[in-house]
Amino acid sequence: MEAGSKPFWQMIEDELAEKPKECGPKEAEKRQKEEQRLIDTAQPLTEEEQQEKNDLLTQGLANWSKRDFTAFANEKYGRHDIENIANEMIETKSRDEVEYYAKIFWERFEELQDHEKILGQIEKGEARIQRRQSVKRALDAKIAKYKAPFHQLRIAYGTNKGKTYTEEEDRFLVCELHRLGFDKETVYEELRQSVRMAPQFRFDWFIKSRTAMELQRRCNTLITLIEKEMGETEVKHRAKKDTKEKTGAPSGELLASSLLVFFHPGIMNFSITPYFL
Repeated sequence: MEAGSKPFWQMIEDELAEKPKECGPKEAEKRQKEEQRLIDTAQPLTEEEQQEKNDLLTQGLANWSKRDFTAFANEKYGRHDIENIANEMIETKSRDEVEYYAKIFWERFEELQDHEKILGQIEKGEARIQRRQSVKRALDAKIAKYKAPFHQLRIAYGTNKGKTYTEEEDRFLVCELHRLGFDKETVYEELRQSVRMAPQFRFDWFIKSRTAMELQRRCNTLITLIEKEMGETEVKHRAKKDTKEKTGAPSGELLASSLLVFFHPGIMNFSITPYFL
């Protein structure tokens, strides 16, 4: 086999292992080194294996490199968000190509030797997506309770208020986090700038001197409190609804203002007949 012909089992087009984008810097560097070690120590294919590989390539999607597969099977968007996955691969693949590949992949992914690991990574990403959606719903519901949330919003602290941040500071953090978009990558740095520019904090050295990381920790605490509050509100709402349904309470079709009262001549008794629309 000629030198430089890339005969190794780990290689299709790329000689160097890529650094994963779906994890933190340290973990990404660790994974990259391990992948590079596998590439560097890989054994050349035999002639029979090379022939089998060539035959298989004619049957499959030969224009998909390992780089393409890594971009496709990442943790960022989960398995169903084809639109955003295609946008990540816009330089090499069209949306139709990504959609077709996804169909084949999910039909046959269990044939891959490390399919459990690949699926596990994607499911971890999907869990994070669901978590972000849950937080967004809680924040949306909390903000929607007030006409002027920057002035009216209240946090249900319980016994967890602490003595560091004031209620005014917490209210601003929650409202501004919601306004900026809590799931933006740069949101806490932007929040830090908003705090420094807010006129109500011009003499509040404590809040103005907080780092982006410190603001993130405080917001995480506030989000937990809001999720708890909104969860309890939802439970009460459902319980109230279930009670009405079980006791046969008036439905929306029955208008209390549309009761027809009929008095019987000569007697004091009367009957009340509900009028249904």
